[in-house]
Amino acid sequence: MDKLIHEFDVALRAITGATRAGRPSPAETLGEHDDTQLDAGERRHVAGLMRVNHVGEVCAQALYQAQKLTARDGAVRAQMDAAAREEEDHLGWCAERLRELGSRPSLLNPLWYAGAFAIGWLAGRAGDRASLGFVSETERQVEQHLTGHLEQLPPADARSRAILEQMRDDEARHGASAREAGGITLPAPVRAAMRAASRVMTTTAYRI
Repeated sequence: MDKLIHEFDVALRAITGATRAGRPSPAETLGEHDDTQLDAGERRHVAGLMRVNHVGEVCAQALYQAQKLTARDGAVRAQMDAAAREEEDHLGWCAERLRELGSRPSLLNPLWYAGAFAIGWLAGRAGDRASLGFVSETERQVEQHLTGHLEQLPPADARSRAILEQMRDDEARHGASAREAGGITLPAPVRAAMRAASRVMTTTAYRI
């Protein structure tokens, strides 16, 4: 029962945007936030990008929670739990940046969380090596996605840049750890399906 209550709490905080980061935001090193150098169009675009990244972290919480619950090996379970805690930092940083920009998280967060949890559950039920392979491929695609967002940021937006660069470093490390722990390479059709699902999510979450 305690485990179920904890998992429900994680889900509720992820969906509502109430997650608090355990690590300080990388943007804090830049001092007080000042977005006056961004015009209205740039601010809307950055908010759309950060909303997409926030949804990505909502999905990451769901995936890791589901894969942690289905992991056979205790070491794999602990690895999933550690990565989930760092992803929770990302969730908090993105939510904070959205507030600074005067924007909001996606209205579809409950849907994103439920869908990602189901996918993570299926990946976990396929076995630990397949589950780790799914983590590796997910983090590889997220790393590419973050690189694309960094290229789209206005030059004046140092705060979002600092956050996304740290997130990208963390994602790369999570993917490498999953491969080192025995994650397999997923079949090409599965990787393609993951990319297609990601495109649907990013396109929708940018606006809604």
